Amino acid sequence: MQYVVIIYLFLAILLYFLLGGADFGAGIIELVTSKRNRNKTRTVAYHAIGPIWEANHMWLIIAIVILFVGYPQVYSAMSLYLHIPLLAMLMGIIARGTAFVFRSYDAVKDEMQRVYNRIFILSSCITPLFLGIIAASAISGTVDANANDFLQAYIFSWLHWFSITVGLFTVALSGFLAAIYLIGEAEDDNTRNRFIRKARMMNIAAVIFGALVFIAAGVEGIPLVHWIFGNVYGLSAVILASISLVILWVLIYKGYKNVIRVLAGFQVTMILFSIGYSQFPNFIIVKNGASFSLLQNQANQKTIDALGWALLIGSVIILPFLGYLLYSFQKEPVTNDAAIEA
Repeated sequence: MQYVVIIYLFLAILLYFLLGGADFGAGIIELVTSKRNRNKTRTVAYHAIGPIWEANHMWLIIAIVILFVGYPQVYSAMSLYLHIPLLAMLMGIIARGTAFVFRSYDAVKDEMQRVYNRIFILSSCITPLFLGIIAASAISGTVDANANDFLQAYIFSWLHWFSITVGLFTVALSGFLAAIYLIGEAEDDNTRNRFIRKARMMNIAAVIFGALVFIAAGVEGIPLVHWIFGNVYGLSAVILASISLVILWVLIYKGYKNVIRVLAGFQVTMILFSIGYSQFPNFIIVKNGASFSLLQNQANQKTIDALGWALLIGSVIILPFLGYLLYSFQKEPVTNDAAIEA
C-alpha cells in the first residue's frame, strides 16, 4: 500500500501544478496584457478557469493530508523549516480567491475594483513564486536541521538564488500553461493571436529563467545537471519535453486547440519527472547529505494501509462527481428565456 499512497501523493502534486498553475497563470497573463485588452482577457479567463477554479485546491489539500497522515516527519520538517514560504504561498491563495470573488460579484462597482484587480494579479504571481521556492528548497540541501539561530534555520533554508530562480521559472511556466489553455477558449482570431503572443512570451521567459536555474545551481554547488542528465530516465524526459514543445508550436499555428493543452501538460510533467526521478524516494534533502525519505520516514504500516484504502475508495466516490463538475461548466448557461420555454 505504501506505493499506492506515494503515487497518489505525486499525482496530487502534479495535478495541482498543472491545474493550479494554469489558474494562477491567468492572473500572470492579465499582468502582461494592455489595459485596452484586459477586460476581454478576464472574460475569456473566467470561462476557461471556471472548472479548474472549483476544484484545483483539492489536489493541494490531498497532498497535505497524505503528508500529515502518512509521513508526519516529512510534514513536520516542511512546516517547521519552510514555514515562511509556506505561509506566503497560503496567504497568496487566500488573497487571490478573495480578490477574485469581490471583483467579480461585488454588488457595488467603485474604485475598490481597481484594488481587487491589483491584489488578484499580485497574488497570482506570488503564489507560484513561493510554490517553486518551496520545491527548490526541499531538494537543494539547504535546510539545516541543526541550525542554532533563526536566520540559518528559517531564512537561509529557502532564501538563496537557486530557490528564487526556480520560483521565477515556476511563474513563467504557470503563465505559459494559462496562455496555452486560453488559446483554446478564444472565439476570434484577434484574441487567439493575442494569447499566442502571450504564450510565446512566457515560453521565452521560461527558457531564460530555466537557464538561470542551472547557473544558480552551479554557483551554489547543487548537482542539478547530474540529477537531470546523469540517468537515462531524466535525459529521456528532457528530450521528450523538447520534442513536445516543438510539436506544440507547430500545432498552435495550425489551429489546434485541445491537443496543445495535452502537450503543454505533458511537457511540464516531463520537466518535473526529470528532476523528481533522481530524488526519489527522498522528499526533503537537508545539509550534510541527510534526507527525509518517503520509504524510510513513513507512518506505521496500519496507518499507511488505512490511508491507501481511503484514497482508493475516495477516488471512486469523488472522481465521477469531479468529472460531472467539469462537464457542467462546459455547457452553455441557461438564459431566462430558455428557462421559460423549458
